[in-house]
Amino acid sequence: MRQMDRYIAPPLNPIESIDFINPKVFDINPNVKLIFMSEVPNETSRVDLYFDAGTIKGEKGTASFVNGLLLSGNEEISSTQISHQMDLLGGFFESGITSEGAVISVYALRENMPALLQLIKKSISEMNCSAKEVEELVQDKKQRFQVNLQKTRFLAQRAFQHNLFFSHPDYAKVVEEDYYENVEPIKLKRFFNDNYLHGLTKVAVVGNFSQDFVDEIIDLFGEWAKEPSCEYARDFKNRVGLYAVEKSDAMQAAIRVGKILFNKTHPDYNDFQILNTIIGDYFGSRLMTNIREDKGYTYGIGSMVAEFNNFGYFMIATEVGKEFKDATLKEIKYEINRLQAELVPQRELDVIKNYLLGQLLKSADGPYSMIDLYLNAEIHDMSLEFYNESIKSIREITPERIQELAKKYLSWDEMTIVTAG
Repeated sequence: MRQMDRYIAPPLNPIESIDFINPKVFDINPNVKLIFMSEVPNETSRVDLYFDAGTIKGEKGTASFVNGLLLSGNEEISSTQISHQMDLLGGFFESGITSEGAVISVYALRENMPALLQLIKKSISEMNCSAKEVEELVQDKKQRFQVNLQKTRFLAQRAFQHNLFFSHPDYAKVVEEDYYENVEPIKLKRFFNDNYLHGLTKVAVVGNFSQDFVDEIIDLFGEWAKEPSCEYARDFKNRVGLYAVEKSDAMQAAIRVGKILFNKTHPDYNDFQILNTIIGDYFGSRLMTNIREDKGYTYGIGSMVAEFNNFGYFMIATEVGKEFKDATLKEIKYEINRLQAELVPQRELDVIKNYLLGQLLKSADGPYSMIDLYLNAEIHDMSLEFYNESIKSIREITPERIQELAKKYLSWDEMTIVTAG
């Protein structure tokens, strides 16, 4: 057998496209779909239930509170007993919440999923916001909130949210400590009824299930389906300038810099994601190289593009030694200005292209990853072909295009800048 010559690099095969597997889509009602990915080569499975129950709904704190009570039980069965029954079925349950929605994810072996979903449905349907469970959650959330108030990154993120979304109060609202003194179970119950028992917006199923079981899921959760389509805000405008949150005893300062932007539906989205990667979205980014590796101001700094239904936003985030706060802001501005004034060297851009293509291939590895990609596109009425368009953008982008985008979208005078500490 011929020995490999390790001094010769293996050939690089260009990535032209990805052969995606499209899930099947079924109607629960005209506005609510069940998305089914059956190509799973093992016995694992997952079911996600999406609800119109984000933090923009209801009063401050209510959405998060109700999300934490979903498996809190009632007079007949406690949260501990529900958890024990799930354990006996080998199941795992988690819930999450964003500004515009909430999701419940259930994991189990395929053979146990039917019984587990019956348990979840019954437990949530009969949840009654009992005084004991509410009080326990109040104490837990209040304690966490008080601890978080001592963290500069928490203070910075609250102030950033308030100033970034100030044009839409429902998105800008943040919980204050006095909320935990005035939690009203009747308001929690009303929110639960409106936004969970009548707020299901989508179901995603991954597993080697039969069509009969998919029909059973539709029958099981169909009564929760939301009748009208969801409406979300648009036309945001962030408040520009520097906003400082003082915390005299802090050892570190947290920094947030960003602005309202766009989501996948915008024609510049794919190219801007490449610019975002150059700035701060991988370990070798310009911000990491400058502010961590060269200056030693921080352990980590990064940038991101967050997406909502009708808009998005760009953000740079870091925590630095308090004495380096002003110097870090100066370096962030310097790196943004450099992208506007100088062309990115082709060699640097080639590294970014290879990195992004590799990340995209990795994100499409297997049925669970594939359905997540589909869901991230489907929310904007797009197909998996969006990601092949991303590949095309990565392959074709030029240094001149990067500079054009930096000039167009990264003006320092349009940024919301927040420091805490």
